Amino acid sequence: MSTSQLQLFQSAVMQSWNAIVITDADLAAGCCVEIANPAFCAMTGYSLDELRGRPLKMLQGPDTDPAVIDHLRACLREARFFEGTTTNYRKDGSSYIVRWNISPVRDDDGVLTHFISVQQDISEHVRTERENRLLARALDATSDPVLLTDAQARIIFANTAFVEVTGYPASEIRGRTPALFKSGAHDDAFYAGLRSSLASGQDFRATFINRRRDGSLYHAEQSISPICDEAGRITHYVSVSKDISQRVDMEQALRDAATRDKLTGLYNRHRGEQLLEEAAAEARTGGGPLTVIVCDVDHFKQVNDRFGHPAGDRILIEVSGILRQSVRGRDAVIRWGGEEFVIVLDACPQAAAIDLAERIRVRIAAHRDVEVGRVTLSLGLATLAPAESTDELIARADAALYQAKRGGRDRLCVAESRG
Repeated sequence: MSTSQLQLFQSAVMQSWNAIVITDADLAAGCCVEIANPAFCAMTGYSLDELRGRPLKMLQGPDTDPAVIDHLRACLREARFFEGTTTNYRKDGSSYIVRWNISPVRDDDGVLTHFISVQQDISEHVRTERENRLLARALDATSDPVLLTDAQARIIFANTAFVEVTGYPASEIRGRTPALFKSGAHDDAFYAGLRSSLASGQDFRATFINRRRDGSLYHAEQSISPICDEAGRITHYVSVSKDISQRVDMEQALRDAATRDKLTGLYNRHRGEQLLEEAAAEARTGGGPLTVIVCDVDHFKQVNDRFGHPAGDRILIEVSGILRQSVRGRDAVIRWGGEEFVIVLDACPQAAAIDLAERIRVRIAAHRDVEVGRVTLSLGLATLAPAESTDELIARADAALYQAKRGGRDRLCVAESRG
């Protein structure tokens, strides 16, 4: 090696960012230090004078891994490359985690003369990794579903709670986007608001209706937050949610209890009167004609007296089902009281309402209960007149119903139009 090359080698070693130490190859003496660059001295806290002539065993301590040291000694004995990680100790007694490799150095005749070691203090890296693992375990242990995506909304982490709620294994959703869980229950404006909030660096909070792997829906109170780097660029998004399906179901049950008839599941009279007023207001502002049908199960008292109230209840349930199946989705079917029902047909001309009422009458008459047999329905129909109140409308339909009963039952009567 020329003088210039030797000088270059010495400069490279002494100026290297990595810690470099060169020892002799005297295994019996422990391979003592001959050269250590400033980076090695800074890492260990020892000066070159304090290191020179001493074996690096001086850096070992209570937490130094014996298995790593045993492997190191075997490699040195066999003059082969070594690489490992363990805990070392500085001059002041503080510990650090070192990752290092050792290479044997031979002379021109192939005789082993030295070992050169390149080392790095990876304590901060290990600490960060441990903190990240702890954070991951903490996120995984929390009972709230947590989802982490990259800036392109590709899923990179889902905790156990999220997996349990959605039914998707983590391996199946990793790399996909949260669009996988869309239920179709939200409109474009909902997602536009989400994108706008996140793009401006703000959190987005809402109740989501999501779809599980098995196709079932669930409600989630969800908060989505952007994560930014030091330059303010969005690098990730984190979502924390809570499955509130049980609460939503309970609230719906309470609403149903307040608005639905317990036996038939139809609207109760209180809610029915509200719906009738709403339909009448719409009809008065040009929403189309409003027609109501009032119907009553014929000879219902005789059914109860002869077959008992359970049979009577069953008849009411069967009639309710036929009424629901016979009308449009927008129409309201109401249990008005006892065996009496009211059907509110908004935006329905009287001629179409008469056809519907007749079909209902025929379907009821054709139905056979397993115990009671055939039952029939009498119906009265009226269409809202200008300036007429809903009470007056119901009274006219009621009068038409009683006309049908007096006329022999199992028939429809239509109230005369009001001028």
